[in-house]
Amino acid sequence: MARRAGSQGRRTEAAIREAATRLIARHGYEALSMRRLAADVGVGAAALYRYFPTKQAILAGLLEVHMHELLAAWRTERLPASRPAPERLETFTRFHVRHHLPRRDAVFLSYMELRALDPENFARIEALRRAYEADLTAILADGAGAGTLRIDDPRVAARAIIAMLTGITTWYRADGPIGAGTIEDIYWGLVSGSVGLVAAPARERTCSTPA
Repeated sequence: MARRAGSQGRRTEAAIREAATRLIARHGYEALSMRRLAADVGVGAAALYRYFPTKQAILAGLLEVHMHELLAAWRTERLPASRPAPERLETFTRFHVRHHLPRRDAVFLSYMELRALDPENFARIEALRRAYEADLTAILADGAGAGTLRIDDPRVAARAIIAMLTGITTWYRADGPIGAGTIEDIYWGLVSGSVGLVAAPARERTCSTPA
């Protein structure tokens, strides 16, 4: 059955997505019922099915939107391959932290409920995840090839870095004692150290006139 058209329909669909994200993050995908979701949004169960025919369609839609938003945002910030790998790696690190911190529930779904997808939906979402991971892998491979980064296996390193950065969402609180900018700095220090990239002290980076 077709979705309702118009601004009211778009607002209702957005409300359904928001409520589904919140409920799944709090209670898990298996515990979510269409009736409970409809009640949370304030629509009838029949109306809910006009937007999402199944619970699986809701989950797949949420994960797909999350990944498309991530990839679109990353495309606007990533540096060209001609730039040094360490600089590109810092850009990726800071972007990943900044993009994910305010999306705690969506990130939880993207990782913890991926297993609940049927094979067709899993393959589609996994392809989007691999596209994002491939960009980081390429950065690390370029750095390893140029000798600016020390990495044994760029693919494994990329997965480890993404896992570490994404893990921030399990503990970070916006009202906590550490600001988002400081978190970026701390995690960039962790990532740079893990790939053998250690910034020189400021006094050593200062240019001096040759004797």
